[in-house]
Amino acid sequence: MEKLNIMYEDNHIIVVEKPVNIPSQGDKTGDVDMLTIIKKYLKEKYNKPGDVYLGLVHRLDRPVGGVMVFAKTSKAASRLSEQVRVKDFKKKYLVVVNGKMEKQQGMLEDYLLKNERLNMSKVVKEGTKNSKLASLDYETLKYNNEIDLSVLKINLHTGRHHQIRVQLSSRGHSIYGDQKYGGRGHGKQIALWAYELKFLHPITKESMTFAVLPQINGSWKILEGIKRI
Repeated sequence: MEKLNIMYEDNHIIVVEKPVNIPSQGDKTGDVDMLTIIKKYLKEKYNKPGDVYLGLVHRLDRPVGGVMVFAKTSKAASRLSEQVRVKDFKKKYLVVVNGKMEKQQGMLEDYLLKNERLNMSKVVKEGTKNSKLASLDYETLKYNNEIDLSVLKINLHTGRHHQIRVQLSSRGHSIYGDQKYGGRGHGKQIALWAYELKFLHPITKESMTFAVLPQINGSWKILEGIKRI
């Protein structure tokens, strides 16, 4: 069982660091997932009988690590889900991409269409049936000329399927290690990390911000020397 890194816990929510390559919830692989891991922890810590309630408020793709919040009550789950719906739930990511961005910072907006069979999304024209608007802004933190890779900070405005991966790859800046969308670094861990989460506590309404950075090794060695994130 994966060791749980708990960043915060009270009677209503639990904030954890999701390791890479663990699903947010159970999938067809049957591999252990975050919901199961946290439920087991709650059941053992509080000696709870029967099935433990735990609400999944948002997801991270399996290969992506970073900060997640789960709800320990249905009321907390409902209120956090509403924040997600009205975009009061703020997520920031770090990503290593191929090449140098044309602008130091900017906003990307596209219409994305998901292919359920391939479990992939693509950029399509506005008005395409079943397409959804995807929006994010980015800032370049570092560009390494020797290896032609950039570190970007991403502020996500919408939560579309594979959004960051698709929007960047469509502009020729695929994520390092992202084999699905044509990234360099075949066989490497995808360099996409959910480093910051900001939301209002579902009960106290207090503004809460949690941040965790990836370990500076492998694909993330490029973070060395960055003083501000």
